[in-house]
Amino acid sequence: MKRFNLNFEVRLSTYAVPYMIGEIKRHIRDDGPVKVSRSIKELNIKIRELQKEIFYKKGEEIGVGEIAKQLKVEEEDVILAMESNQCMESIEGSTYTNQKDGNTISLLETLSNNQNEEEQITNRLTINQLIGSLETRDKEIILLRFYKEKTQAQVAKILGITQVQVSRIERKILENMRMKLKEA
Repeated sequence: MKRFNLNFEVRLSTYAVPYMIGEIKRHIRDDGPVKVSRSIKELNIKIRELQKEIFYKKGEEIGVGEIAKQLKVEEEDVILAMESNQCMESIEGSTYTNQKDGNTISLLETLSNNQNEEEQITNRLTINQLIGSLETRDKEIILLRFYKEKTQAQVAKILGITQVQVSRIERKILENMRMKLKEA
């Protein structure tokens, strides 16, 4: 993290998480989401050459089994190589017609949950950091209450304290977590 500056008094994660997400997106955009190995590309070239040769000689298409036999490879490898040549279809570009109203929508729109994924990831990392910095009992209360969805009475029974104590401790923990968030 050459460009991270300690003088701004922020945590490395505040800088690093969005930076890493951006780098991953750039890599996928520039290099493509699927890498095809050289051996598969070379096999694909051999298959196409064999298909052309057979078509010109016999005027017919050659099957996967015959290709595998002539090239002395497994049928699965032939199928994999042939499929690797197909174009990737973008989930943003793929459109479908809604049968109810006739409007076209992208595949991405059908999958989207309308929430900002970067923000969700950042929030989860921040919450995990905050929980990780808690004392053992406080961490246990938060995990039981919000992750295991236990009531205050159930948490009190597990920890051997009263429900009122759980309520007070929980309120104090959450307030401290809010203050730490405001400071960051």
